[in-house]
Amino acid sequence: MGSEPPIASASSAYYLQSFRLYETFSKYYIIGRDKKRTFWRVLKIDRLDCSELDIDEDSATYSENECSDLLKRLDDGNKITGGLKLVTTCYGIIGFVKFLEPYYMLLITKRKKIGEIGGHKIYAITKREMIPIPNPTVRTFMAHSKNENRYKMLLCTVDLTKDFFFSYSYHAMRSLQKNLYDYKTGQHLYKKKCVWNKFLTSEIRNRLGNTLWTVALVHGFFKQVKLSVPGRDFKLTLIARRSRCFAGTRYLKRGVNDKGRVANDVETEQIVSEDPVEGCPTQMSSVVQYRGSVPLFWSQNALGFHKFRPVFSLQAEQHNYEAMVLHFRNLVKRYGKPIVILSLLKTRGKKRAEKTLGATYAKAIASIIDKLPEMNHLRFCRWDLHTHIPIYELQQLGDLAADTLDSTGIFYCQLPPKLWQDGFLNLSYFDKYNGHNSLEDLFNKNGDAGNLEANFTDGGGSCDANENYGVKCMSQKGVLRSNCMDCLDRTNVVQYAYGLAALGRQLHALGFIESPNIDLEDPLAENLMTVYEAMGDTLALQYGGSPAHSKIFADIRGQWRPAIDYQDLITTVKRFCSNAFLDFVRQDAMNVFLGYFRPQQGKQVLWELDSDQRYNVGRSSFKRSLSDSDILSTSNSPMVSTDVMLNPPFSGKVQGSSMNLLGFLADIQTQPSHDQAQGGSTSILAFMPEISTGTRLSPGYMQEDQSLKSDNIYDEETRDASAPSSLFDMDWHSSAANSFVEENERVVDILRAL
Repeated sequence: MGSEPPIASASSAYYLQSFRLYETFSKYYIIGRDKKRTFWRVLKIDRLDCSELDIDEDSATYSENECSDLLKRLDDGNKITGGLKLVTTCYGIIGFVKFLEPYYMLLITKRKKIGEIGGHKIYAITKREMIPIPNPTVRTFMAHSKNENRYKMLLCTVDLTKDFFFSYSYHAMRSLQKNLYDYKTGQHLYKKKCVWNKFLTSEIRNRLGNTLWTVALVHGFFKQVKLSVPGRDFKLTLIARRSRCFAGTRYLKRGVNDKGRVANDVETEQIVSEDPVEGCPTQMSSVVQYRGSVPLFWSQNALGFHKFRPVFSLQAEQHNYEAMVLHFRNLVKRYGKPIVILSLLKTRGKKRAEKTLGATYAKAIASIIDKLPEMNHLRFCRWDLHTHIPIYELQQLGDLAADTLDSTGIFYCQLPPKLWQDGFLNLSYFDKYNGHNSLEDLFNKNGDAGNLEANFTDGGGSCDANENYGVKCMSQKGVLRSNCMDCLDRTNVVQYAYGLAALGRQLHALGFIESPNIDLEDPLAENLMTVYEAMGDTLALQYGGSPAHSKIFADIRGQWRPAIDYQDLITTVKRFCSNAFLDFVRQDAMNVFLGYFRPQQGKQVLWELDSDQRYNVGRSSFKRSLSDSDILSTSNSPMVSTDVMLNPPFSGKVQGSSMNLLGFLADIQTQPSHDQAQGGSTSILAFMPEISTGTRLSPGYMQEDQSLKSDNIYDEETRDASAPSSLFDMDWHSSAANSFVEENERVVDILRAL
């Protein structure tokens, strides 16, 4: 009969990739097998208990014939109640979820290959099913209640067939460097911030103690294309991994939470690789960059769209920037040092909210660098894209990228033929040799993680020359962190420029080109731009509800200006409509999918909660405040402080009939900080919304700030223009409509013209 499963080691591990779901009256049976049809396993799920998830894994490993015999005996033993029936073929368990009574099982029923890394296939979901577990005869009325059905519809709002991907054998939630440096398997991987079904898989993983039956879903973007330079072909893979930790939509998730997690947290990885040739070493390279919201407590409330501009608030007391410090500690843990921070927030113009947020951000960085020696690795550059000359845009960004890449390096590895088995890169190889726990340990022992050629031998002893081989490696230490207001449009342009500079270095490391620089006129630059533009549109749809503004990319291509403006206008309208009317449902769906809201019988349902309870997950110290277009401050903040009157809070109910889309209301509503709520006497300043466009704001705290005079800080507003800078003088302009107020005012003009 069945045999005991092999111990899951690096060399003997197998992955279940194809499944069949069978049912009897009392149980579900899931039969899983590996790709080679060598290992067959059985999972049993009880169907007679409505309230609990009862899962049992057969410890035996079966052959194909043994599994067929088992199914026949199960059919014979259940003839009296209808026998054994095939329900569906599937390709992995997404997870299990319970709303008010029954459990549901989420299965991948169709998939498609979208690429591969080191021979390991990456898949997207093309169809999924949600199957109730209890037998219909034991379900109560609650299983068919209105609230139960509404929760089911809400969960289905998260479209798993768009922008989710997974792999059975490659850890898609981690970078290539991490996978080679620190190979891990099992439950540890589901704790990663980029695994979106961590909550849905938690019960089955905890009960079985393994991840054999589930797949780890990554949300974001995956695109792989084949490109070439004269005489050489290579694969370019662009991956964006969105964090689940403070996930949400544009106006419902902003800034940072108590744990240092930021909104719109996305890791971007650019991989360059060559196809393996038998008997020859294979080269691979990757570069990681990062985008994320400004790590301060701030918000914009979409419920304020009845005034036709979002309601902007910056928390008065930031508690010594503790959340920001946590955020940068997390980045150092993930990427190493230095952290190069590129803030694209406006420093000039009439939009006070963005300028004030940018100034506060710069001061906060200067403060933590000054007070905490551990933050000396931060390198801050404050750079307004809207104040410079268009013709030099990407050239100057490329110079900044080169300067950053000099500090962080890139990951490069030349892997010998022995690391490839059956066309797959053996990711666990480095765990087995010379007593090193990981490739990173080897780098640390050699003292140079940037450039290393290491020799590995089988068993650590001497072997003949035919068995010796070298593993050449370079590593990335540190990361570029870029952001604008939304971390979408302007940020995507910067990430493209950084990716182009990195691509030159990657191809140079692989020996494909003689110079590490790629000209903007090179076809490679156009090909890379197309991929980054697609990524920008995808990430913008996920967070902002519309494709990205892409005026800069369109200008580079020389497209007709009226056509560019028209497309930009359409994007603005789409984004406004999505933010105003759809984001609340999308946020509710994400909160249920991620387990941030868990329905319970007898408790208030999600759609009856007020806005603070629904949308401020993980932000206990920042109650949502509504101050039309402007800022909260205390005497401890860098802004001057006076008292203002507080208006009653907005109810949070959006009534379509009462929304005046053309009404510009300039009243202010502010929310005291956590300390004030406890009875403290905190002074608050709120800047009035700027109605006149003829007056230019030049706050003194933006012009004369001694705290910004640091070697770690580069700020166009405070630096001496004659002083040399490694980040050079950059003067350029972008006409992309990225400001939230700009977008809404454009929609107002459109509606008034109708």
